[in-house]
Amino acid sequence: MNKINNKGVIAFLIVLLSMPLGHAAMILMEHFLKGTLLNIAAFLLGVFGLILTYIGSLTSKDIKSTLLGFFGSLLVWTGWIEFGYMYFANKLAVAPIIENGEITTKPEYLLMMSSIGFLIIFNLFYIFKIKNGCTMYSSIQRKIKIKTPSLNTTISTNKSFTTFMESTMLLWTSYLLLMFAYDKDILGDRHPLTIAIAMGCLIWSIFLFRKLIKIKTIGPAIRYALPTVIIFWTFVEVMGRIGIMKEIWVNPLQYKLEMIVMLSVMFICFIYIRFKKLN
Repeated sequence: MNKINNKGVIAFLIVLLSMPLGHAAMILMEHFLKGTLLNIAAFLLGVFGLILTYIGSLTSKDIKSTLLGFFGSLLVWTGWIEFGYMYFANKLAVAPIIENGEITTKPEYLLMMSSIGFLIIFNLFYIFKIKNGCTMYSSIQRKIKIKTPSLNTTISTNKSFTTFMESTMLLWTSYLLLMFAYDKDILGDRHPLTIAIAMGCLIWSIFLFRKLIKIKTIGPAIRYALPTVIIFWTFVEVMGRIGIMKEIWVNPLQYKLEMIVMLSVMFICFIYIRFKKLN
């Protein structure tokens, strides 16, 4: 029997905690910054994310490169994509979806659904053009008998950019899956198929987690934790949407202690990695 490695657990915690903390940070930016100041801050957030990813591409250290690519992608996603859609939703006066007097879907996420075509194009690129380590893409390539060239050495060894793109594609896919599932013209948030999608994601994430905790090096563990956590978070989002779970990260000022605990646990994970010199 393969030994369980604490590196997989730590990688899971780092990526998992980044989800609610990222949501909370966005809510705090909306709360404390308004108008032009918010737009400038969002733009600079994306710029900083690109800088982190670039710095990560310059290092040969796997863990550092992976972490910088991951956090770079989160900053770019939040600053340029989420706040970008928010800006145009406000500019075009897109109305949110309101149910029982509460906003259930914000305008920016309604606009985001229009990017489905671009997501399909990116997926076609990964399927028909690139040979990669993704099990899903590799399986599709085998099924349809597509022979794809390997990535050149420069790109394939750039763990920062690889992690950046993996994070972005996973987040993008997860958001759109949820938005289309929540759409009452398609399914609806309480439709049996939407609940089935959530439960399927939970089962899938458990299967991935079992593999994750057997990975012996922290860099690959973090990269494997990305799909594990984001697929699991899809389940969390649906449970929060239908009221089974409390999304405390949506009201971080109301749940300060919980947010501080999450942030502290993440820092402890980083300190453990630093002093244990995990590789």
